[in-house]
Amino acid sequence: MIPTSGSYRLANVRLHRSLTLGLAAAFDPDGFALVDITIANGKIADLAAHDRAVAPADAIDLSGRIVLPCFVDCHTHIDKGHIWPRKPNPDGTFMGALNAAGADRAARWSAEDVARRMDFSLRSAYAHGTKALRTHLDSVPPQEEISWPVFETMRETWRGRIDLQAACLLGIEGVRDKVWFERLAKRVAAAKGVLGVVTYMVPDLEELLDRVFAQAIKHGLDLDFHADETEDIAAISLKKIAEASLWNGFDGNILVGHCCSLSRQPDLEVLDTLDKVAKAGLAVVSLPMCNLYLQDRRNDGTTPRWRGVTLLHEMKARGIKVAVASDNTRDPFYAYGDLDMLEVHRMATRILHFDHPVGDWPRAVAATPAEVMRLEGVGTLAAGGSADFIVFKGRSWTELLSRPESNRIVVREGMAIERKLPDYAELDELMVE
Repeated sequence: MIPTSGSYRLANVRLHRSLTLGLAAAFDPDGFALVDITIANGKIADLAAHDRAVAPADAIDLSGRIVLPCFVDCHTHIDKGHIWPRKPNPDGTFMGALNAAGADRAARWSAEDVARRMDFSLRSAYAHGTKALRTHLDSVPPQEEISWPVFETMRETWRGRIDLQAACLLGIEGVRDKVWFERLAKRVAAAKGVLGVVTYMVPDLEELLDRVFAQAIKHGLDLDFHADETEDIAAISLKKIAEASLWNGFDGNILVGHCCSLSRQPDLEVLDTLDKVAKAGLAVVSLPMCNLYLQDRRNDGTTPRWRGVTLLHEMKARGIKVAVASDNTRDPFYAYGDLDMLEVHRMATRILHFDHPVGDWPRAVAATPAEVMRLEGVGTLAAGGSADFIVFKGRSWTELLSRPESNRIVVREGMAIERKLPDYAELDELMVE
């Protein structure tokens, strides 16, 4: 249906208000408008309201099918991806995942092992329609000396297909080693990466956060935190991160992931935290599939009682940038997933109620994470922009989010790509002890 080269026009396409720039058209209650898109030289030459009376005979009529910009996945772990067959989570708990992943890393994460699993993950994401992706890289010694060079090579290999970013990942206690942590910050800066840590409610949290911010300021780095991935109402490191940002006068981008405990805290505590997060300009990403899988898991035969996600509606109401992302894929933290952001959006809509009304929630898988990642012209469709989009069969949100849309058409620079998902059998030899 979509050409693999040349110029053409798509007629009678549904575009969403929140993901389209500069479009003068009538939008329906779900935020869609019927539009004609002209593609030339890999760019969107024109977006115009659909007019059946003047549509050229050679236009490709999509009969009201939805077109979305390519996805932006701002929180993943492709260094861990696909180790489940050789190192499953013994009980489905967070600690079970942490211990299993740590053991596998120490025993198996050679440069070749990490590279092959990363490439497998990226081929999956590309086939599903992802244009940009940020991955965390476990950076505890000696893994940082293995994974960062692999990532830099992978970034070059995938340039032009997926824009890759990386953030280092270590527990906040690792920051206590000032000399080593500064060396890591220099390594991250040299790789044009993002400085990241996992925060816990340790006694010296505020001092350690100051060290993190000091290194980010010194090396001109953005920040990415894992925070409060727990049901413990005493976990308030999201608030501590916001406070540290304010008193350090930090002006870079900060993305904070998880923040699960916030949804279980008293209202006054929540309001205080959200006010500080908004004032500090933090962005928050929820990981609905992984958190639903790990949080409130019970091994006593009882059913989980809460969803494990954070308060995105309350955040958005305060102007806080919010996103959702894939997180882990077939590793001890999440046994499933395929880096398919449509699946993430579909699950987030159900778990977090991104509907009634839909509003501009679709930005959470495209435009907003692109802004956080400083990617200009990504996550939206506009005249003059790159023709990177996905054509779906669905003509409404209820159609789009009811099926996997396995036959979607992914268009990059105006050309339909070959959507070939890698076979899991490719990784079989990596799973043998």
